[in-house]
Amino acid sequence: MNVTDQPPTRPPLPSPNNRIPRASWYWAVGLLAMSLWLLFGNTPPGAPLPYSEFKSLLHAGKLRDLFVSERQVSGALVDGPLNPPLSQERAEAVRAAAKTRGGFTTLRVTDPDLVKELEASHISYTAEEESRLPMLLSWLAPGLLLLLFWRLAMPAGGGIGGLMEVGKSKARVYMQKDTGVTFKDIAGIDEARDELMLVVEFLKHPERYRRLGGRIPKGVLIVGAPGTGKTLLAKAVAGEAGVPFFSIGGSEFVEMFVGVGAARVRSLFEQAQQQAPCIIFIDELDALGKARGLASMGGHQEHEQTLNQLLVEMDGFDANTGVIIMAATNRPEVLDPALLRPGRFDRHIALDRPDLKGRRQILDVHVKQVKLGPDVDLERLAATTAGFAGADLANLVNEAALHAANADKDQIDMDDFEQALDRIVGGIEKKTRVMNHMEKETVAYHESGHALVAELRPHADRVAKISIIPRGVAALGYTQQTPTEDRYLMRYSELLERLDVLLGGRVAEELVYGDVSTGAQNDLQRATELAVQMVSQYGMSSRIGLATYEQAGQNSWYNGLGGMPGARKGYSERTARMIDAEVTQLLADARTRVRATLEQHRPVLDALARRLLEKEVVDRATLTALLASNGADSGSQPPVAQ
Repeated sequence: MNVTDQPPTRPPLPSPNNRIPRASWYWAVGLLAMSLWLLFGNTPPGAPLPYSEFKSLLHAGKLRDLFVSERQVSGALVDGPLNPPLSQERAEAVRAAAKTRGGFTTLRVTDPDLVKELEASHISYTAEEESRLPMLLSWLAPGLLLLLFWRLAMPAGGGIGGLMEVGKSKARVYMQKDTGVTFKDIAGIDEARDELMLVVEFLKHPERYRRLGGRIPKGVLIVGAPGTGKTLLAKAVAGEAGVPFFSIGGSEFVEMFVGVGAARVRSLFEQAQQQAPCIIFIDELDALGKARGLASMGGHQEHEQTLNQLLVEMDGFDANTGVIIMAATNRPEVLDPALLRPGRFDRHIALDRPDLKGRRQILDVHVKQVKLGPDVDLERLAATTAGFAGADLANLVNEAALHAANADKDQIDMDDFEQALDRIVGGIEKKTRVMNHMEKETVAYHESGHALVAELRPHADRVAKISIIPRGVAALGYTQQTPTEDRYLMRYSELLERLDVLLGGRVAEELVYGDVSTGAQNDLQRATELAVQMVSQYGMSSRIGLATYEQAGQNSWYNGLGGMPGARKGYSERTARMIDAEVTQLLADARTRVRATLEQHRPVLDALARRLLEKEVVDRATLTALLASNGADSGSQPPVAQ
């Protein structure tokens, strides 16, 4: 299993201070300047003068040096008073404005006798041809500025070019030095690595396979839960082979324009064939390759067109050209069956959560980058992190490093890892949440019931820690169990023990208080799910028999249907009632067994609850001492099979 499931390396995002390009500021200033010019720069020079006052001053001989155009008349005022014909107040205002603006300007109205009047008044004038440039700019400049601004705002070249290039593939291309990942950087997936080495060898030495007429698989589908390392594994293949690595997400084929998805698929394969040998990696394939019947509720035409184009492209190129298609998904049950047939995605590589050995190897990879204290026990950490994926283990090491740094330590010790594990499993410690004594005591007996039943069952996971410190959203306490080994099969008696442990807290409350609380909700939910699986899937009910009853396609990965909501049950109502009765009986029997165990060891239960109320956290050593002092041995009370 690889260390973590990371997306392909992307170029660093610009910092907030440099996020806006410098050219954007230039265009903003230019737009502001053009707007100001359109508002004020096109205004005629000179003080504005009403045409009526202009005619009055003309008849009075108060004007000189006029410029006459089709739209306006401008000129200067003669020296001396302007009244008459203007009033004293108005004359002073006109004289002051004309002096400041260097003359006057008036908009010309329809007046065919103006020239005759100028000649009769013996006023010198000249004709001036009006420039069309200001009018032209007043129309073109706003449009040009908007076009340039749109081009600048559109991504990847934007504007008309960006719109025409919307169908081009958005795949990011990485070379060997860019991926930065090889098989040395991953751990815990030996089988998957060996399977993918065939792809690497073909890309490195294709003539070896062509010589014998062999054909490399066209496509490799990597399936696994989130965090198991699907993306990193694909990058490691590219890093080992040293070939171009085209990385794109399945959702990046989707666009608001119809037909863009299919165009991007064509563009992607065209680019890949030009740089063959290479690898095409499609992350989250379920966004692109969802079964066509599942997309019929809306937008199905565009989705189907994109998927059909992908199927055509995968059929259309020769596998021996050196173009390998890899894809990753954590929802294989929704993929279209046409994608999974031989000749398309030939190989299916399933990445499971790592076992004990794999978790240890992953921790070894991650702790290379941190400073560890001498008390850190990686074997113990690997044992206490059952069910953790690679990303979870990477987060564990990082949280431990942050905790040590926050405490101003020089190295990470085991306590930092334990605090990080508590934070990941239980959530953030709620130091401000204050419970009253009754609630705290109820939680103490609840968790003591879980721990005591787990210790008294021979095949149950051993208890590592008990805590009544509130964590997360609703967790008021928790009992941490550590598996003694990796298990792949569970016997009927072992499942009964798990039911007992889940019901230990609820039964302890009943025994001590004669009442119950809401704190067992999650325990009851998990116990019910386990009982239903025992009856309807594992054939562990003598009344139901060996048949399994579950929704059609619930556990099928590659049937293209999956466990869809509303799928019909594969059994009758009579069988459903029988299943419900058997589940109820299993839970009732488990309750009886647990109550008998807790009644027999009531002193240990009380002592453990008191210690929790006093210390809030009880470790394994303290629990073992309590059991020994009260004459209770671990694994001494196996459940009675029904």
